[in-house]
Amino acid sequence: MSDTPIEFFFDFNSPYGYIAAHKIGDVATQHGRTVDWKPFLLGAVFKVTGAQPLPLVPMKGDYARHDFARSARFHGVTYNPPESFPFSPTAASRAVYWAKRDGRAGEMTLALYSAALGEGQDIASPEAVVAVSGAAGFDTDAVAAGIQDPAIKEELKKVTDNAIAREIFGSPFMIVDGEAFWGADRLDMVDRWLETGGW
Repeated sequence: MSDTPIEFFFDFNSPYGYIAAHKIGDVATQHGRTVDWKPFLLGAVFKVTGAQPLPLVPMKGDYARHDFARSARFHGVTYNPPESFPFSPTAASRAVYWAKRDGRAGEMTLALYSAALGEGQDIASPEAVVAVSGAAGFDTDAVAAGIQDPAIKEELKKVTDNAIAREIFGSPFMIVDGEAFWGADRLDMVDRWLETGGW
């Protein structure tokens, strides 16, 4: 059995990414895998694909807003987005890469996602990200410095550029042993693929 991590690409503006983030760790653990948390900037991808956030798309928007809440209820995840939505995910994404250095990327991801899409908090600013991370038990001074670290900034840029090069166009986007799965509704497929080795 492979022990290759599951690559989990997500954007903090993605309600489906939020739902999947609460589930992917358990799926990975059941199969002896880990999760490689990879926040990226979907806005940069949209510039390439010509897409835009679902709530802003005519006709699809109302359905999407309804489905975000319905899907969260189905998966037992609290959904309460902030008033300003979508928002800039840059500072939050950088914080995850900072936390990744200590093996705490998943913890940081869930803390920030839950604050934003579960509790309706604005996490767009570095100050807001620092406050949320502090409440989750992280060193606020270290997080504040990490968000501004040029190496962290470059890492987010590189992962985003790499996602575009690999044609990763949405959130969540999961890569299992080279096989790509897009969307929280593909979690069952990810589970089965890990169990069987594919079909």
